[in-house]
Amino acid sequence: MFLIIGKVILVLVAFLLAYLLLVFAVPYIAVNNEDVEPAEDVEVYIKTNGVHTDIVVPIKTDYKDWSTSIAYSHIKSQDSTMQFIGIGWGDKGFYLNTPEWSDLTFRTAFVAAFGLGGSAMHATFYKEMKEGENCIKIKVSAQEYQALVDYIEQKFQFDVNGKPLLINATTYGQNDSFYEAKGSYNFFYTCNTWANNGLKVMNQKAALWTATDRGIFQHYN
Repeated sequence: MFLIIGKVILVLVAFLLAYLLLVFAVPYIAVNNEDVEPAEDVEVYIKTNGVHTDIVVPIKTDYKDWSTSIAYSHIKSQDSTMQFIGIGWGDKGFYLNTPEWSDLTFRTAFVAAFGLGGSAMHATFYKEMKEGENCIKIKVSAQEYQALVDYIEQKFQFDVNGKPLLINATTYGQNDSFYEAKGSYNFFYTCNTWANNGLKVMNQKAALWTATDRGIFQHYN
């Protein structure tokens, strides 16, 4: 019995060390260092809260009107003067049960880390965007933006009318809404991995792979 327990502990330690090596080393490998499409038709942003990265898009452009699906009526404020939507993907339980880090429980973290739960899309409405260390503006072509739109929409679950499935969540602010999503969060596919892949589909600077926001922002700061 002790021998079995010892082997299990060794395997877990080896896995943790290998994972940490991937987390800290692989994000330094950059992709799309050169912008192959010089047109600058749309301004999008990447925004982090220090842990989680959102992709922020203008609500209305000639190419996409997000308010027809992520509606102003879905947020408590119902403020139609909002100009941008920050969109993120992540573990559903983590999103809905952990509005603050102090709310994090072992069960929520365990379920998320091992891909045992569902996922959700999180939308945050903004009136304006302020560039800074944690908010970077990226100018993309119409074609690149359309690729991002398609990428984001592929993660939503839709009802029979083609509308995103709204989640009744009351734990966040006045300008947040949540929707049912596809896929499962895990050690190797995190909210930041999803955002990083969004940059890839637009042919923008990104990490080869990352689980953290730092892996993304180190290529822009």
